[in-house]
Amino acid sequence: MLIVLPPSETKRDGGADARLDLASLRFAKLRPRRAELVRAVRTLARDPSATIAALKLGRTQHDEVIRNRRVTLSPTMPALDRYTGVIFDALDAPTLSSAARAFAGEHLIIQSALFGPIGALDAIPAYRLSHDSRLPSEVLTSGSLKKHWAPLGSRALAGEPGLLLDFRSEGYVALSPVDARPNSYFLRVVTAGDDGAVRALNHFNKHAKGELTRALLESGVDFATIGEIIDWARLSGLDLAQTGEGEISLTV
Repeated sequence: MLIVLPPSETKRDGGADARLDLASLRFAKLRPRRAELVRAVRTLARDPSATIAALKLGRTQHDEVIRNRRVTLSPTMPALDRYTGVIFDALDAPTLSSAARAFAGEHLIIQSALFGPIGALDAIPAYRLSHDSRLPSEVLTSGSLKKHWAPLGSRALAGEPGLLLDFRSEGYVALSPVDARPNSYFLRVVTAGDDGAVRALNHFNKHAKGELTRALLESGVDFATIGEIIDWARLSGLDLAQTGEGEISLTV
């Protein structure tokens, strides 16, 4: 089983003394694409004005330019600890049991805009890049991150056997689509109103995904089918259901 999460715009500073080692990241075949994009981001960061425009940075975010300029020199930490934001706050990695953390190392993937799909325990630096960032063609020929990562990211995920639970936002799904992969399911988080109508959630969507991910990691079960997941969810007090081909919904 694989659980695939989106990253977060916000990231924790600091880390170990070790620098970025692209060879150590999961899905080794993506290394050339990772190296190309890292070079492009560092090159762009030499021009602060161009970086601010390309990454749509606000006035209080200009330090992100320095982060990108030093991305190969900065300290690293496991991706699971690096990312902050609603999903990762709800997942609360620092309080995971050691067994759950080890399980995450095997079964949790994070879809980074800069590195592509990576393992939860892969050591990465702080950086700034989003799924919709458009880099100038002078630094990245394709310009579009979607063109840069697909279909190689899709092939990487397709090469992993078993059940795949896709908790990404649609923007990050586009970087490495898995719609053609068998036994994969995209998660939607919804709520049922007093009138019985089902509505999609926004902020609480992310929080629910983080909590569900944490529960799956703490369970330590390598589920093989979506039916097994749904049975587990029911026993855990979660309202999870298959709502279509390749789609599941969590009602909160």
